[in-house]
Amino acid sequence: MSKDNLHRYLFENADVRGELVQLEKSYQEVLSAHEYPLQLQHLLGELMAATSLLTATLKFDGDISVQLQGDGPVSLAVVNGNNLQQLRGVARWNGELQQDADLQQLFGNKGHMVITLTPTDGERYQGVVALDKSSLAACLEEYFAQSEQLPTSINLFANGQQAAGMLLQVLPSEGDHNVEFEHLEQLTSTVKAKELFELEAEEVLHRLYHQEEVRLFDPTQVTFSCTCSRERSAKAIRTVPKAEIDAIIAELSKVEMGCEYCNTNYSFDSIDIEALFSNAQAPVAKQ
Repeated sequence: MSKDNLHRYLFENADVRGELVQLEKSYQEVLSAHEYPLQLQHLLGELMAATSLLTATLKFDGDISVQLQGDGPVSLAVVNGNNLQQLRGVARWNGELQQDADLQQLFGNKGHMVITLTPTDGERYQGVVALDKSSLAACLEEYFAQSEQLPTSINLFANGQQAAGMLLQVLPSEGDHNVEFEHLEQLTSTVKAKELFELEAEEVLHRLYHQEEVRLFDPTQVTFSCTCSRERSAKAIRTVPKAEIDAIIAELSKVEMGCEYCNTNYSFDSIDIEALFSNAQAPVAKQ
């Protein structure tokens, strides 16, 4: 079975479109960077599936960030993606998490979701919605209701090994398509996590919509991709006064820059630092 793919589809007899995403390897690569509690493994899986679905709605080349913040035991969970369906994610938490904690309990009373769209060409857009519902899917549906005002239905699943999601949305067009959408939404809501984890996308769609005419497009591969590099770390070091860097070198004999997303560590010794600040090319990667 082919995993880590996003599938787009249209209904021939209704102005409604759909997306289905199934993740495995890319999800595991995100989880491998940290020893996340089970609740965060599930949350990051749902967030990855959601970000992939949202990215597929973009009509431009660029980046998207879906960030959950709050004052609860989980302070941050974020997934970054782009129009190429390249994803990376990370979460921060403190202490033990209750096994049955819902979204509000994880992020506290001030929890909110920030969705940031950054086109390669054009202006940045940011939308904010409260994490005042029990599930991520419900909060995302509220985001669409506020920002695009298009009826949207989202289903998200994750089990620590696989993650998956489905999005259904009315297409912008004249007329009232709520009856059509509600019918298809009812059908979509019957999907089970087991089906999305175990079956090919074509079989899932056939089970859900066997009485509908569905046009399925070629899938898009979803991958884990971290944008960190030794060059980016060097650039960050150059923004710090050299006296401060020299003090670190004197104490530790090196400067280390770590990537929170993939846990890669970049190390710079005194020779590297002198090369950086003299605008000479830094020595080739040292881990």
